[in-house]
Amino acid sequence: QVQLVESGGGLVQPGGSLRLSCAASGTIFSISNMGWYRQAPGKQREVVASITDFGITNYADSVKGRFTISRDNAKNTVYLQMNSVKPEDTGVYYCNAFARSRGTSPYTIYWGQGTRVTVSS
Repeated sequence: QVQLVESGGGLVQPGGSLRLSCAASGTIFSISNMGWYRQAPGKQREVVASITDFGITNYADSVKGRFTISRDNAKNTVYLQMNSVKPEDTGVYYCNAFARSRGTSPYTIYWGQGTRVTVSS
């Protein structure tokens, strides 16, 4: 099994910055794609950014130029640097990872429990 634990959420003023972290632990053979999603109050969960094991990134249009996703493969950790945040960035942020516990196992998607981000003055 693989566990994902997010951290770094909190209250931030509009225009400010925040850095989220998500560490994977457990029996891990390899991790391919990792990503960040968010869910605003009353809305569906949406993708924010993703990164492959080779470092190829993809962003939602709403965060391009403001957010940066990165990962440390040695630490099985993915980060989300959030700059110039806006009130509409408020929500619960979840990380996910496609991981496998053995070389012969298929990749399985795992989710963290979420960390809340509130952008408000």
